[in-house]
Amino acid sequence: MPLPLPGKTPGAPTRARFLPRLLAVLALVLAAALAGPVPAARASVALTEVSDFGSDPGALTMYVYRPANLPAHPPVVVALHGCTQNAQVYADNSGLPRLADRDGFLLVFAETSSANNPSQCFNWFQSTDNRRGQGEALSIRQMVGQAVTGYGADPQRVYVTGLSAGGAMTAVMLATYPDVFSAGAVVAGLPYDCTKDNSPYTCMNPGVDLSPDDWAQRVRDADPSYTGPWPRTAVWYGDQDTTVVPRNATELRDQWTALHGLAQTPSRTTAIGPDATRQDQYLAADGTVAVEVDRVPGIGHGTPVDPGTGTEQCGSTGAPYFPASICSSYWIARFFGLDTTDPGGGGGSDAACWTASNYAQVQAGRATTSGGSTYAKGSQQNMGLYNTFVTHTLKESPTGYYTIADNGCP
Repeated sequence: MPLPLPGKTPGAPTRARFLPRLLAVLALVLAAALAGPVPAARASVALTEVSDFGSDPGALTMYVYRPANLPAHPPVVVALHGCTQNAQVYADNSGLPRLADRDGFLLVFAETSSANNPSQCFNWFQSTDNRRGQGEALSIRQMVGQAVTGYGADPQRVYVTGLSAGGAMTAVMLATYPDVFSAGAVVAGLPYDCTKDNSPYTCMNPGVDLSPDDWAQRVRDADPSYTGPWPRTAVWYGDQDTTVVPRNATELRDQWTALHGLAQTPSRTTAIGPDATRQDQYLAADGTVAVEVDRVPGIGHGTPVDPGTGTEQCGSTGAPYFPASICSSYWIARFFGLDTTDPGGGGGSDAACWTASNYAQVQAGRATTSGGSTYAKGSQQNMGLYNTFVTHTLKESPTGYYTIADNGCP
């Protein structure tokens, strides 16, 4: 959303005449703030361009990373790069492809261009691109449709994450298509529709303080006919970020806890990773982690990575805005329920049994849904309707094989 001209009210004819120039200036300033120069990427990750995925009103490009061991009906993760970056840079440095290989999910990288935005930012601040059914938001939605029809991905296990402008666009996708995305992770991004009545500069720094209910209403207004359930949301940021300041993480927390009907006080707080990242989790009534906030100490703006071969390591520092710290992509995959090394599937339990609604079991990756019914993964036992009102206990034995254990789970 462009800035109003001095001495004019928003929407006046003078503003309209200068709108194209303002958008160009805004894009350049946002690029300088949201990212920096990127060196030539070493194309270590092989991406496949998909040219025909829909009408593509946002003029984006779709790339896919398909692991060699991809199972039938895999989950899909959509990844959104930052300004001046591209799909290849994000694939080479975020660590997501390594996790896709290990955990068996399809990766879709959306890419914008300088034709859309002079500095290759996703246009999260423009109403023509951050609304359901139009622009870049619809293009990304169409990429998900292609992943399902062209690659056999599971439409019930679709996730999205992104950095900076891509993080802000992640919030756009969760708000505008809550019926498509089960969960998302916003890295150094902003709450949805902050630019409804504020400039992007103000939203980024010093940030905008609204009540949780006001933030939540902006998401509800994105799709007024939608009644839930809402996507699970993780928020990541560096506590030294001066580009998109930490207040935005607090406002994102307020927006999504309010949508889930939760208080803004965390249910539990732990330290994770090699740098003692503070992880605050907000639990739904069934024990599912509905919202999570991860505060990474000692870093500024970027996607935290931890290069190495350890289970919890991933990523590369081969481009700007990938600071060495914690492998955020590992923890994001775990939050999504995709981490095959975590028997809890990101659902918040360390036991071999989980009692939760059918909806929560599907979101955690312990069950699937078809034709409105829910089925335990592995055993394919029918658990009943796919909603938040039917609850079952699932037992995992062996790994990845779930059975209904409502009568007891030793």
